[in-house]
Amino acid sequence: MSEKTETRYKVIFYNRGQIYEIYCESVTQGGMMGFVEIEGLLFGQTTQVVVDPSEERLRNEFKGVRRFFVPMHAVVRIDQVEKEGQSRISQRSDSESNLMPFPAVYKPGEDN
Repeated sequence: MSEKTETRYKVIFYNRGQIYEIYCESVTQGGMMGFVEIEGLLFGQTTQVVVDPSEERLRNEFKGVRRFFVPMHAVVRIDQVEKEGQSRISQRSDSESNLMPFPAVYKPGEDN
């Protein structure tokens, strides 16, 4: 008999100048061109005495969301993991980070 293993992913992506690290059950290219589809968000135990504020913020931000899409250029890394860890949001520090965002085209005179 083969043991059923649950596939889990850790996805790191940029969102509004912050770095999101989340755990989920499914990551696909999706039907929207240029987007990564993320589904089945996984969070830690809700009965923990010590609650991480960034994970609680993520839990509230994605409350009721079954699936969401992230632009491919915002994704930093996707890892298949054996078990989920703690989801978090961290501030992006350009001076300390070795992460390089995908270059964007800026045209003077346009509001971005």
